[in-house]
Amino acid sequence: PSPMSSRRAAHAGSWYTSNAASLRRQLAGMFAGVEKEVDGNLRAVIGPHAGIRYSGPTCAAAYKQIDPDRVKRVIILGPSHHVYYSNCVLSTAAAFESPLGRVAVDQAVVGELLRTGLFSPMDRSEDEEEHSIEMHIPFLQFAMGDRPFTIVPIVVGALRGTDEAAFGEALAKYLDDPDTIFAISTDFCHWGSRFRYQFYDPSQGPVHKSIEWLDREGMRILEQQDPGAFAKYLKQYKNTICGRHALSILLHAMKSSGMSSTTKFLAYAQSSQCESMDDSSVSYAAGVVQGVDKST
Repeated sequence: PSPMSSRRAAHAGSWYTSNAASLRRQLAGMFAGVEKEVDGNLRAVIGPHAGIRYSGPTCAAAYKQIDPDRVKRVIILGPSHHVYYSNCVLSTAAAFESPLGRVAVDQAVVGELLRTGLFSPMDRSEDEEEHSIEMHIPFLQFAMGDRPFTIVPIVVGALRGTDEAAFGEALAKYLDDPDTIFAISTDFCHWGSRFRYQFYDPSQGPVHKSIEWLDREGMRILEQQDPGAFAKYLKQYKNTICGRHALSILLHAMKSSGMSSTTKFLAYAQSSQCESMDDSSVSYAAGVVQGVDKST
């Protein structure tokens, strides 16, 4: 496809409905079921990317916090599930298609990022195979209503800590732009033998409570906004947070930017409640980063 063509909504019809009216209805129900908790300077949202009937309500809890009058651009960072990248890659599409319409990709920012030499352009078939960014688009469209906005889709590879810091520094200036917010697409713990991860602390009670403790510990550390502490947590527990590198980039960007902010998690859910070592589940969390005026 030519670089300026649109990226298809490749997962519509499987991970979520391709019917615009029923998708809008589904999103309306999910948004109605969550609270608007952030008033003021939203800087980032964190939400999951599983099939909409599993993680949709949690994702809505994050996207409900968007004030469409204040947002013109959304930089979306999601992990790569199928292709190994050692850096971050950028979509070369002109726009992302969705059952709810087309969203333009911000070519100016994509160009700026490519010129840093840190990012590579993404192959279109790999772009369409990856679901982590696509699953956030309908939530963003619903939250923005009829307001125009652009996106900067960034797929994050298996970065080393020093690289996370470099990407965070490269993105920090956009965090300082009042018209721009970040969206981090990540699930939390992937637990069970099929994920080759079965951390269990019996002192927490049943398996699902141990998983919840582990995830909440990660959220507590993310709320401290310290990339070193988050790296230490991941090293200690190996929690299978698929967007951990994207979250680390955000932490480094916040550290490099001139902005004061608070991070807060608003919702948490599990795809099912594990009772035995034979079970499996995926955890979902919704969070926000809110700018704090330094003068107050």
